[in-house]
Amino acid sequence: MKYKRILLKLSGESLQGERTHGIDPKQLEQYSHEIKKVLDLGVEVAIVIGGGNIFRGVQATGTAIDRVQGDYMGMLATVINGMALQSSLENLGIFTRLMSGIKMEQVCEPFIKRRAVRHLEKGRLVIFGAGIGSPYFTTDSAASLRAIEIEADVVLKGTRVDGVYTADPEKDINAQRFSSISFDEVYQKGLNVMDMTAFTLCKENGLPIVVFDMNKPGNLVSIIKGEEVGTLISVN
Repeated sequence: MKYKRILLKLSGESLQGERTHGIDPKQLEQYSHEIKKVLDLGVEVAIVIGGGNIFRGVQATGTAIDRVQGDYMGMLATVINGMALQSSLENLGIFTRLMSGIKMEQVCEPFIKRRAVRHLEKGRLVIFGAGIGSPYFTTDSAASLRAIEIEADVVLKGTRVDGVYTADPEKDINAQRFSSISFDEVYQKGLNVMDMTAFTLCKENGLPIVVFDMNKPGNLVSIIKGEEVGTLISVN
């Protein structure tokens, strides 16, 4: 296996499936089966999931809800998604732990780095909810930070496109996909991969990122096996 310990970043919108909001049970089940295939290979898996299918902090802009309050609402949305994913995975017999950046002992454990690593070493899948527990930080930043803290080998950013392109492939038919690219080239070309805080955290800590299409069955396993899937972003 190319990677022994991974952090998988999923967007909240990815759980919508064909719906306009909320959680699509079929999409949830599909992701759970894909994740199980990786666990069955002996890979240690941690997951950060967004909350955009329920609520985004930026939605509060221009409303009676202030930004900080909105961000905390978004964090709670990620916990709801984490609970849904946890239940789906446990239905497949996977041992999981949901850890939160905000204390809510009735539904999940508080995030403690050593405890999270120990869960992974014991073969449990760990889901990190509530971002980093502070406003003004995205779940991309939470994914990068948690990956560094647990010493993951890579951040796998599951999206609906199959990598990083020269332009938005959904708008420009001439957009070209990169099979690999350096952090510096992403900066120079002004490509949109993650928010700048998250991206810089990975660059400064030499943590590679793979952007790939999570909706294509088998992609996740192929990446773990070292096959060329999506776009690899690394220091060199």
